[in-house]
Amino acid sequence: MGFALGLTPWSPVSQAADWHQYGGDGGQQFTPLSQITRNNLDRLVPAWTHRNGDLNQGFRQKAHSFQTHPVQWGETLYFSSSANQVFAVNGITGQELWRFDPELPREISYSESASRGVSLWHGESITCPHRVFLGTLTGLVYALNAETGEPCSDFGQGGYLDMTVGVGGAGDWEGDYGITSPPAVAGDQLIVGSAIGDNRMVESPLGIVRALDVRTGAIKWTWDPIVRSDSSDVPSGAANVWPPISVDVERGLVFVSTSSPSPDFYGGERPGDNRYANSLVALQLETGDVVWHHQLVHHDVWDFDIPAQPTLTEITDNGALVPAVVVVTKTGMLYAFNRDTGTPIYEITERPVSDSDVPGELLSATQPFSAIPPLVEHRQLGEDDAFGLTWFDRRSCRKILREFRSEGIFTPPSLGGSILFPGYAGGANWGGVAIDPQRQIAITNVNQVPALVRLIPRDQLEALRRSGELDGWDVSRQEGTPYFMARRVFLSDLGLPCTPPPWGKLVAVDLQQGEILWETPLGTIADLAPAIVPNLNWGVPNMGGALLTGSGLLVIGAATEHTLRIFDTENGSELWRYRLPTAAMATPMSYEINGVQYIAVAVGGHEMLGMAAGDYLMAFRLE
Repeated sequence: MGFALGLTPWSPVSQAADWHQYGGDGGQQFTPLSQITRNNLDRLVPAWTHRNGDLNQGFRQKAHSFQTHPVQWGETLYFSSSANQVFAVNGITGQELWRFDPELPREISYSESASRGVSLWHGESITCPHRVFLGTLTGLVYALNAETGEPCSDFGQGGYLDMTVGVGGAGDWEGDYGITSPPAVAGDQLIVGSAIGDNRMVESPLGIVRALDVRTGAIKWTWDPIVRSDSSDVPSGAANVWPPISVDVERGLVFVSTSSPSPDFYGGERPGDNRYANSLVALQLETGDVVWHHQLVHHDVWDFDIPAQPTLTEITDNGALVPAVVVVTKTGMLYAFNRDTGTPIYEITERPVSDSDVPGELLSATQPFSAIPPLVEHRQLGEDDAFGLTWFDRRSCRKILREFRSEGIFTPPSLGGSILFPGYAGGANWGGVAIDPQRQIAITNVNQVPALVRLIPRDQLEALRRSGELDGWDVSRQEGTPYFMARRVFLSDLGLPCTPPPWGKLVAVDLQQGEILWETPLGTIADLAPAIVPNLNWGVPNMGGALLTGSGLLVIGAATEHTLRIFDTENGSELWRYRLPTAAMATPMSYEINGVQYIAVAVGGHEMLGMAAGDYLMAFRLE
């Protein structure tokens, strides 16, 4: 199943430590490399560009995005495209060495468009002692020979394993159950999560996490984030782990970020706090048993998944260096825990929040708040917050602000319509948090864009559609509940957010003090607003993450703008920018070959965010 195409000889020669997993060491998105500095950025230029040719050709219904995060072994970079093709390219020249195509079906509908990369394993094996692991949008896991791109015949069924087997549910999951983040390699185990289409039904696929033998694909353990004392009592699925997974092999721990149980915006069929959903969970590497967990959103009805990879680092706490795991959330909060015990490093307080007025819904009376100040605004929005470039788009925004329910963070969905601020995209998202372990600074990019959501009784949907009231809304069926769900980003008639900027920003946190160190808008409206609008540095919506370097630099695209930027890690000042062919909505990485430091980033746009499609992997170096 699928095919590999070898193009040129492959070389494993390495002159520096490899970037062998998503996010680098511990998911820190940090490189100790320091050849590129604030003093020589005037010499930073493109070294090479590889175009993979994947622009979503022939797919009936699949949005395009290119979110890959390359990994490195020796002189070779490995990455995946939106259609799950895998590429090996020379890290000095960008020359393609081989490619593999799993031949995704093009006639089906896909709920996801992402493939955030592949994983590497090196060990003793008769076949494929060096393996590249890929998860696909159809729920398959492939093991490929890192030297040739050919499937490893001793893994699964001739090189792949079908992870849709055993996920239960009540429907056909083709296109709705996939794998968007690379599996995590932990010694001789492969830890695999899943991405599940939201809001379709109560009885969604199980959001199980599984450990596979890296050589054979045999399942070693399975963990279900939905607690099922009697499976017939809990019809809900999901709570799946779709972001990258982190592993602490020394401690024998796997750290996972879980999502909301199904469906996202109505929880009447899943009463209670839904214990392991919307949580940071530490699992025992050998067994999959829960060691500790912290739920960061109770009984989620906002699509507030924990969207980011748990990041492993060390934090000085009361004079002692503590092994920590840090995570950022869609609510725009940063949490840190002792890796061994799960004890919060920064205090967590339960605060009262708004109640639901939807029949059948019973929310948690409180939600957990980190002692670190929120990275985004949590306040109630009112008519005075209406923003627009003209009087008529401000008027349309003001009308919604007057009529829809808005009570700040955790305003619940309602029948009349509610404003979510932050919206269901965050706050933080899958770009996660980058941590400089020496400076103990954590930096993340966040969104401050409100969203609208409403629940619709089933007998009212068609009338609302005929009236045009739902034009421009995304409507989901939520089968098994009394309500359809409608949602959209809260935009003005000119396509800009209805609340004042910044709509996207970078925020740095001093991990020793537990305080915000600095923040700055991320991106201009050059590629969002009509051409007649000035190119204002307002900060724009973003997806993707940051890279930090040993020389104190922060490298990031992410913004809905065709620009790659470099900032000063310690104060947030912008030092360098480069105009790209489209937006780089991915997380950069850095590597060194023959004493030369490179920075590589996927430049592919994002169809669902209105950015032009691209297929560029670009590398930069000093000239």
